[in-house]
Order: sequence, then structure tokens, then C-alpha cells
Amino acid sequence: MKALFELTKVQFKLTLRNFVVALFSFAFPVFMLLMFGGIYGNKPIPFYGGHGTVDVMVPSYIGMIIAVTGLMNLPLTIAEYRDRKILKRFMATPLKPYYIIVSQLMTNFVTTLIGLLLLVITGKLVFGLHYLATGPSFILAFLLSIFSIFSFGFLIASIAPNAQAATAIANIVYFPMLFLTGATIPLELMPPVMVKISRFLPLTYVVDLLKNTWLGINQSYTRDIVVLVVVFIVSFFVSVLTFKWEYA
Repeated sequence: MKALFELTKVQFKLTLRNFVVALFSFAFPVFMLLMFGGIYGNKPIPFYGGHGTVDVMVPSYIGMIIAVTGLMNLPLTIAEYRDRKILKRFMATPLKPYYIIVSQLMTNFVTTLIGLLLLVITGKLVFGLHYLATGPSFILAFLLSIFSIFSFGFLIASIAPNAQAATAIANIVYFPMLFLTGATIPLELMPPVMVKISRFLPLTYVVDLLKNTWLGINQSYTRDIVVLVVVFIVSFFVSVLTFKWEYA
């Protein structure tokens, strides 16, 4: 366990040095919150069902952070390590090879959690953010979202034939999810055709589940939960079957 902890610590330091990941996990969501929160404030409005704009934005932006770490940083780092034969070298060391996979999962989880805390602290201090979740509902929703999106990212790393392909696939998956799922632009503002497209994107269900549990909306979350569980199970098993420690 000590070796795993030390490896995770190194991985986390490397993640913090990645400008793009640090920007879109920590700075960009906070900037978006400050900008739109400054424009619209956080007074309850009918458009958001009597909730404030910031109260709705924070859980949506948490979905954005999960997408950055799970769909970009996680698969591209693993693909890069495979391309540089780092994964292969690990197999020749006393360390268990899967340590590097576990350390990546832990690193991206911590990165996501820090991004969440920065959003919440900013929202609370600047706009009087409200947390209306009942019991552990939001925490469970957050964990399910992490497992689902991270497994999808791991699937990208597993099926990509090389690092360049992993980058292309990650970008093709990430950017539509970023802009068409409510993670940045509320679905309420989108035309019906865009809303229909969003239903085919897993992050839509992450944002919906996080937002509704955060706001304490009393409704059934069955659809969101089922979709995310299916994404997790399918991605996990396909990843296990297709993962390679080195490119052919």
C-alpha cells in the first residue's frame, strides 16, 4: 500500500503540472461560475423552478469537471504511458503492474474532488450557494457518476490502437458531451433537436442526476441511475477484455 500511495502522489504532482488539466478542472469552472453568477446572481427564478442560477450551475459544472478528468486526463495519460512503454516497464519491476492503473483512478478522483470543493467554496462565499440534497443522495450520485465516466474513459484508453487515436477519440467524445449535455449550457436553453441528441450522451445523465440530487428535487432518478450503471458495467468489462499493456 505504501508503494501505491507513493506512486499516486507522484501521479498527482504530474497531473498538477499539466496546464490543460489544471485549467479545466480548477480554474475554468470557477471562472464560468463567477462570470454567469455575476450576470444572473443567485435569486430564485421561475425559469429554474424557483432555484437560483448559481445553485443550478454548480452541480452542472461538477459534471464538467468529471468529464475533464474522466474522458480526457485519464485515458490520454494511460495511452501516453503505453506509447512510451512505461506500462511495459512496470511489469518488469517488483511493483504490481495494476498499481499504475489504480493510481491514475485515485489521482483523477482527488483532482475531481478538489475541483468540486473550489466550486462549492466560491459559490458559497460569493453567491450564497444553497445545498438542498437530502441525506447522502448527492454523494452517492457523485460516486456513481465518477465510476461511470471514469470507466468510459478507461474504455477509450483500452480500445485505442495508439496514443494519437486515443487523443482523437477522447476529443470526439469529450467536446460534444461538454456542450450538449447541460454541463456548460443549460439544456433548458437548447432547441428540441439538441435535447434529443443529448439523450444519447452519458454525461447528460450525470448532470441531470447531480443537479436534481443537489437541489433536493423529489423525483425518481431511476432512468439516470440505470443509464450510468449500464455505462459502467459495459465499459468496465469491455475494457478488461481489450486492455493492452503495450501496443502491438
